[in-house]
Amino acid sequence: MLRELRIVNLALIEELHISFPAGLVVLTGETGAGKSIILQAIHLLSGGKVAGDWIRTGAESATVEALFEIRTGHRELRQSLEEAGIEEADGELIVRRVLTPGKSRFFINGCLVTAKIAGDIAEHLLSVASQHDHQQLLAPRSHLDFIDAMGGHGLARRQLGAVYDEWQALRARLRQTQEAERDKEQRRDFLAFQAREIEEARLQPGEDELLAREKERLKSSDSLMRLGRESYHLLAEAVTEKLALARRNLEQMAALDQGVAGLAEEVAGHAFELEDRLAQLRDYVDNLADDPAALDRITARIDLLQRLKRKYGPELADVIACGEKARGELTELESMDELLAGLGKELEAAERTLLQQAGELSAGRLRTAERLAAEIGRGIESLSLPGARFEIGFEGPGEPGLADLGRTGWDRPQLMFSANPGEPVKPLAKVASGGELSRLMLALKCVLARQDQVETVIFDEIDAGISGKAAEAVARKIRELAGHHQVLCITHLPQIAACAEEHFLVEKSVAGARTRTTISRLPEEAKAAELARMLDGDSATGQTLAYARELLARNRTDPGADRE
Repeated sequence: MLRELRIVNLALIEELHISFPAGLVVLTGETGAGKSIILQAIHLLSGGKVAGDWIRTGAESATVEALFEIRTGHRELRQSLEEAGIEEADGELIVRRVLTPGKSRFFINGCLVTAKIAGDIAEHLLSVASQHDHQQLLAPRSHLDFIDAMGGHGLARRQLGAVYDEWQALRARLRQTQEAERDKEQRRDFLAFQAREIEEARLQPGEDELLAREKERLKSSDSLMRLGRESYHLLAEAVTEKLALARRNLEQMAALDQGVAGLAEEVAGHAFELEDRLAQLRDYVDNLADDPAALDRITARIDLLQRLKRKYGPELADVIACGEKARGELTELESMDELLAGLGKELEAAERTLLQQAGELSAGRLRTAERLAAEIGRGIESLSLPGARFEIGFEGPGEPGLADLGRTGWDRPQLMFSANPGEPVKPLAKVASGGELSRLMLALKCVLARQDQVETVIFDEIDAGISGKAAEAVARKIRELAGHHQVLCITHLPQIAACAEEHFLVEKSVAGARTRTTISRLPEEAKAAELARMLDGDSATGQTLAYARELLARNRTDPGADRE
């Protein structure tokens, strides 16, 4: 349940902090006052996209923060929190979003989370219905979602989708294998040539780099030999004459003064080490090959490796991997008949499972559709639609099979409606008016709200196109829903506002050449005046005010009497 909402520097709101009670809460105000900003703030907490101009002009960032109270039995929400690694704090959840130019961050109980996680958590916390949601009633693709939500078929639907994906993957693999079977002989010759060409080259990982270095060494053999001999003669002269003399002198000094002994030993050690390096240099020069034939062999080998890399991969490792792959595919070709038979059995098993699950899900949906239609039918009776009929039909073949299946099954439900007695039901898009759609959406939301674990339901001007007797019926229905859910309602109907247990007024004002939106809680004595404004605007009379007081008195029963 939404308990508190804090907004800072969002659009026209400079700073706002609201506490929400249980039951029915309404927000009213002039058109353009900023009521939609409240809904947008909640939408942002649900992972909604943000426009660049939503941060208040002159501010570096905007913040939206909400405190939710979690009831004990909310298992799905607690499971989602556990999977996301989020700990609740004494049955409370704080969701925060910070907007800065070009980016935003989400926090839940202080933990930084992704937009997807925030959206998944929000689905368990609140449900939003706006006047634009009426379009869902007109879109057949949404009708299946309503049925699955009502019947709790979400898990079965996801499982069916997973089996469907597996079935499609098996079909694709079998098709590819069958194509390979048709081209088996040609493919075998091609793969055998590839494997043989790569194997005969006897490639070694990193061989191309070693050969490149050896080629450069052989090309530079003359220079290496000249420099090596010159260096050897220079060092030999130093070691045999001057360095030997210095070593003998230090040995005599050490005999006369023990303090020089360490230095004498160190110099002697370096001299002997230099003699060893001199011997290595002599061996290197003596063994340095000047072999044009070796250079030709290495050049030919490098050319071979380059040709193979151009054919099979940019790197030598890719060539080696290509040879291994060709050899493995040849092995598969040898066992092609067994592979085809195995894939055929796997596909048959997947098809049986798919048909069974689709059939069970479809049967469950048919039962749910009957129940949903009956409950919505009872709901619209109380929404000033006497004699109206609501049904859910299913399109498609009588005996559906694999060809009719999709990831969600083969069911194609269609919401059907007739507002007039004696007239047949037809698809909603063809017969329902705006006011009728509003009432149907309200009835649907009321039914679905009883099925899920969401405690907060938000209506954003869902009363569009409704007035008079229908408005009173809608008000009663919303109050009925508020008996077991927290309901936040943005409305222009005084009949609904009169039912509220808490009434907030949204106003826009100009101060210091800046426009800002404020929200204030109306005390009891101010509610009648706001209802009168909603009825007649600035032309409200004493008679209008009296009617507003009558509306309030009519609904001044115990606001919690209907709450479960």
